This record gives sequence, structure tokens and C-alpha cells, in this order.
Amino acid sequence: MDEWEINKPLGQCWGSGKKIGYGEEYFGALVETGEGLQRRDFCPTYWEQQKPDAFCYWKTRMPHPDQKKQIFVDDEMLMAFFERLAKETEREKVNFRFVLALVLMRKRRLKYDSTKTKDGSETWCLRVTADKQIVEVTNPHLDAEQIEKLSSQIGRILQADLQE
Repeated sequence: MDEWEINKPLGQCWGSGKKIGYGEEYFGALVETGEGLQRRDFCPTYWEQQKPDAFCYWKTRMPHPDQKKQIFVDDEMLMAFFERLAKETEREKVNFRFVLALVLMRKRRLKYDSTKTKDGSETWCLRVTADKQIVEVTNPHLDAEQIEKLSSQIGRILQADLQE
């Protein structure tokens, strides 16, 4: 299974190298690189001037090292990220989207409807609880250990508590 570069906020803008002090706002972003998806942080000035190409992003404040961990990602952001991954075919992103679907099902944002199988590929049809729209997600047949590992990695990347 692929690994992602998982880093905590380091207090430095990825683009400009400028220090981001405790309590200062910054943008956390998940960007696609040659090595896969990576988390990077940007100061607001760099973000607004350069508009880095990000798969998803969130605005937050640099935590103090002694500060209790905050949840930066809400259900709406998880849904938007899930939808953005819909047309992706790379194994890493298909796996990522599948685990996001499991998380969103646990949070009752998606509900299982049915399964379709075509040419040996299994697709789950899920109902978006907010608007009853049906979305499809490929089941990559991950085992429990892979799902747990991927959930943990996603949570660290997005600094989110993905448990209900």
C-alpha cells in the first residue's frame, strides 16, 4: 500500500519559507506531488499571491505545542474532498476515496444503497443523505489492516478525528 508524506504543521510557509508563529492564521493544504499526496502549510500572503494548486485546503491557526489538538476538518470538507476524488483512477486516490466513503458512512453522510459488479470490479452505490443523490465508489477490497492504516494516515494528514 502506498504511504503519504504526513507532517505536522512546522511553523513555516512551504512556499516562502516565512515563519508562521503560534496563533497566526495559515492555510493547510493537501497537494499532489510526484511522490503522491502531501500535506503542506502556507502563510496567507503566499497563498493569496500564488494560489497553490491544492487538492483540498483549510484555513486555521498555528497551534501552540501545549495546546490541545483541534479538529480542523468538518464533514462538509470531507464530502467536498470525497466528491473531488470521484473521477480519479490512480490506486492511491481510489483507496483514499473508499476510506473517506467509509468514514462518511459512519458519520451518516452517506448510506449504502446497492452494489454493481462489472468486469470483476465492484462498485458501491451510496446515497448522499442530505440530497438523496446516488454516488458511486469503487471497492478496492482493502483488508481491515489496510483500512485502519489508511484511516490513520488520512486523519494525520488532515489533522482530523475521523471517529464519530
